[in-house]
Amino acid sequence: MGESLDLLAIGDFAWDVLIHTAAPLAPGGDTFGQVELQPGGSAANVAVWARRCGVKSGFVGKIGRDRFGQLARENLEEERVEYCLSETASRPTGVVAVWVDHSGQRSMVSGQGADFLLTVRDLPAELEAARHLHLSGWSLFTDPPRGAALLAARRAKEAGLTISLDPGSFQLIEETDPAAFVRMTSSLGLTIIFPNYDEGRVLTGEREPERIAQRLGELYPGAIIALKLDAKGALLGSQGRYDYIPPTPDRAKDATGAGDAFAGAFLARWLSGDEVLAAGEFAVVVSGWVVAHRGARPHLDERMREHCRVSR
Repeated sequence: MGESLDLLAIGDFAWDVLIHTAAPLAPGGDTFGQVELQPGGSAANVAVWARRCGVKSGFVGKIGRDRFGQLARENLEEERVEYCLSETASRPTGVVAVWVDHSGQRSMVSGQGADFLLTVRDLPAELEAARHLHLSGWSLFTDPPRGAALLAARRAKEAGLTISLDPGSFQLIEETDPAAFVRMTSSLGLTIIFPNYDEGRVLTGEREPERIAQRLGELYPGAIIALKLDAKGALLGSQGRYDYIPPTPDRAKDATGAGDAFAGAFLARWLSGDEVLAAGEFAVVVSGWVVAHRGARPHLDERMREHCRVSR
């Protein structure tokens, strides 16, 4: 990596195989739909959206020694995201199967590809040169890559970087044990946490968004809580004060990567000096636009190019 970065994301790059159908799948049946291959991976998505929204970002991950790995490098170069990608011949580059139903909701099956082999030896020496470190919960559910992610967080904390976390998956948090997940992450010195409603519900045992935010604020003292509420907008704040941000009128087509887009957009504006509420309002517009398109990183249209240009 080159000069100092505003944001460095560590974790997963994976290719999303998007499967869109207009009707539920029948066991043993056949139907027509749309099948696409698009770049993804939660941590990589955040780095890309932060760069699209005007800050200098980088990504650290692991790819297979295969064509998909070469395409990953090309994709990050096209997005102008600096990268440190180690390679392995043991597993292929990560691939995720994403089924999107007629309502835009998605279900995923994540293959444990090369990104799950990230180790402490793969961390760049200049990690502390960034201003902010972003982690994905997908890097914490198995070891590796857990050891690398936790070491990166410790190094970042000691160097005085701000740190954010997207919990990643409510189902895997449940399987891991919510209390254990909180114990593991509450000591990282998180500045910002980006749970969606289901992740917040599982982590806190609460069901009302305000109670979820309040409890998360108790579990992660001093952290900014950015609770993503999908079609209901977002709830943001810290230290017991939380503000609701209404959703955009965008019609949901595909929720894949919308939370990552929210995090990347929020961090871009927040790192550029915006207050929490202003950064959240900007991020809600970006994530609303994403759900109205297919894939985690749709090509920017005129509307979104203009919106992202505001932060530059």
